[in-house]
Amino acid sequence: MSASLVRATVRAVSKRKLQPTRAALTLVGVKVGVRTRGCNGLSYTLEYTKTKGDSDEEVVQDGVRVFIEKKAQLTLLGTEMDYVEDKLSSEFVFNNPNIKGTCGCGESFNI
Repeated sequence: MSASLVRATVRAVSKRKLQPTRAALTLVGVKVGVRTRGCNGLSYTLEYTKTKGDSDEEVVQDGVRVFIEKKAQLTLLGTEMDYVEDKLSSEFVFNNPNIKGTCGCGESFNI
């Protein structure tokens, strides 16, 4: 087994003036809501947004910005929103302690 040797050269760089650049990435917020839908009453909705609506609540945690629609604020009270990835899917999962029942497929719920 031969050992490989890595060499590096350090050079002084003359002072340059840094030019302001445009952001490489523009981040948007996620808006969470509920709609009357499905066989059990309510379903979650997710959409991208850049601005907070007049009646939306803004939640910022760990640098992530989420907006909650006014209609969904009481429904989502105490809910944990998580992003789960496995071999077959990747999705947002809502762990909502207020739910009284769900449909068989898990797409809708009632409170």
